[in-house]
Amino acid sequence: MIDSPLHALALTPIELAGRLSLALAMAIFVGLAFEEIYKHEERDVPGGVRTFPMLALGGTMLYLVDPDHALAFVAGLLGLAAWLYAYVRAKSTAAAPVLSLMVPATNMLVYGMGPIAVTQPPWILVAVSVAAVLLLGQREHMHRLVSVIPQDEVLTAGKFLILAGVIFPLVPREPIVAWTPITPYQVWLAVLAISTLSYASYLLQRYLPSRGDTLIPAILGGTYSSTATTVVLAREQRRLASARPEISAGIVAATTVMYLRTTCIILIFDQGLGLTMLPFLGTSFLIGGLVVAREWSRVDQGQLMKSSLRPASNPLALGSAAVFASLFVVVSILAAWVSGHLGERGIMGLAAISGVTDIDPFVLNLVQGGAPTISKSVLGAGILIAIASNNILKAAYAVGFGTARYCRRPALGLLILATTSLVGTAILLGIV
Repeated sequence: MIDSPLHALALTPIELAGRLSLALAMAIFVGLAFEEIYKHEERDVPGGVRTFPMLALGGTMLYLVDPDHALAFVAGLLGLAAWLYAYVRAKSTAAAPVLSLMVPATNMLVYGMGPIAVTQPPWILVAVSVAAVLLLGQREHMHRLVSVIPQDEVLTAGKFLILAGVIFPLVPREPIVAWTPITPYQVWLAVLAISTLSYASYLLQRYLPSRGDTLIPAILGGTYSSTATTVVLAREQRRLASARPEISAGIVAATTVMYLRTTCIILIFDQGLGLTMLPFLGTSFLIGGLVVAREWSRVDQGQLMKSSLRPASNPLALGSAAVFASLFVVVSILAAWVSGHLGERGIMGLAAISGVTDIDPFVLNLVQGGAPTISKSVLGAGILIAIASNNILKAAYAVGFGTARYCRRPALGLLILATTSLVGTAILLGIV
């Protein structure tokens, strides 16, 4: 008995009809976008709202003739490619050569929609179609990116992709030294996690249109580095020689966002610890939001000052990644030694010290098993101590760089947040 194409594809007639309908709908969808872009300029451009459904049906029928080897489909694809090549040759002249491949590429993509529809999950066809429409419709905007995005950022992103997609999977997943249970794989995972979060903030700061006020740049700066944002805004407060409430709100907002960033990091790597920490970090986030709202309510909306914040250096630069990796390794060794020799009190002390530098390496070590003998509640208390220590440091920075006269309000807000974290520490340790 010869198997039918439906049997080979494990589809019932009703399922096949549904897949064909989806292929037709997506072909029409792409055809509408195609005509909007290309048909207005030249009507004889191959493709469109009628041609694309025919191509999708033709590709489907030729594929169903021989689904095992797809020889008929390949023959049709070669025929379509030959016709499109002839079209390009006919339209090209020495004075005006046809250099764009978008027209033939779109035709060949639609031709393949049928086999995709009958062999792959429906979401794949929908995703491909939407991506094609976006690429067609955003032609001018995407070409404009060439003049907006510097080449060094493209090269840096390429290096990062090599580190993430090529080197990262090859990094050993077993500990290579007895000083710490952290593996090279976990080190790179931490670097990639922090770099990705920081890079997203960096791109938003650099390319997101802004009204020019202080609050939104401060929030974005807080997802990158709340400490650096605090220093910049405190200096601006001192330069203006006045206690501007929008700057005060920005300083507290940068730290408030840090709670959200830390929560995301913990939940990604240790959901159990993340759920334990969620009430404490969430409470601090809400209190910070109330302080920001209070400071922002004092702003004269008619005299909003322009933000002085600028994006920091590219966080995907290899130098930044190397520095963070080194800090992570050092903290992992210290955490392993402290937890083994000094126990819970040692972790508390290390947390307080980590807070005056960068809390991310410390937090990532704990959530990746850097102190395996320490309980979840003590790990959570250590994270809150590091955050409180970091907030106290930023309050000192605000007063030091902006003077107590102009920055006492944001410094007080940061101390309130530090106190909130310390209260959470006491609750986790069973002190209160």
